[in-house]
Amino acid sequence: MSVHEADYKILTDIQGPEDFHGDMDFKVAGTKEGVTAIQMDVKTSGITKKIFQEALEKGKKARLQILQEMEKVLEKPREKLSPFAPRILTLKINPEKIREVIGPGGRTIHGITEETGAFIDIQQDGLIIVTAESEEPAKEAIAWIKNLTREVEVGEVFQGKVKKVVDFGAFVEILPGQEGLIHISNLGIQRGKEVRDVLGVGTILSVKVINIDEQGRISLTLSKAYSRAE
Repeated sequence: MSVHEADYKILTDIQGPEDFHGDMDFKVAGTKEGVTAIQMDVKTSGITKKIFQEALEKGKKARLQILQEMEKVLEKPREKLSPFAPRILTLKINPEKIREVIGPGGRTIHGITEETGAFIDIQQDGLIIVTAESEEPAKEAIAWIKNLTREVEVGEVFQGKVKKVVDFGAFVEILPGQEGLIHISNLGIQRGKEVRDVLGVGTILSVKVINIDEQGRISLTLSKAYSRAE
């Protein structure tokens, strides 16, 4: 069925009865400056240019009227959402780091969810979508993920914790799930003493990254004097 310019009438409404009773549903969204989106459903074979123009004109008139009424209540959008409003935050990571966020058997991602209360959706391209009931849990989850996936750079200084002591040095956790080796030669240990004589698991060290090899292994040196953890 085609539309002839002599047998049509355009009605303006915001409720939707035209979906059932009419032959065209023409939605127009926008601001005072112009149209931002258009969506049209038709039960006919098409519409004429004149009908299209008339629909846009009526849509503009209605849109400006609605915006005027909205401004009586709120003159302009709030600069910030309420801290208690639901939040959806996104973060893009290296896809190779996805396994760091998920963790063995999903333990890491479940831990983040349980600790923050946020829901985390991970896409294959590295896009992470964090949904939470308010701003703080969402930000906390994002910060956690950033620490898990951030790339360590040579020259950075960290407060790390000794995770394992070996004859030739100690493995120090500098970020969640990321460890580096500080060689015995960089510990300033006096001759005749072993690493275990001065370091133990849990010792807090201020360390500096001095090298990252092609396999991603991190080498550390002391940044300042260390102290044994309580």
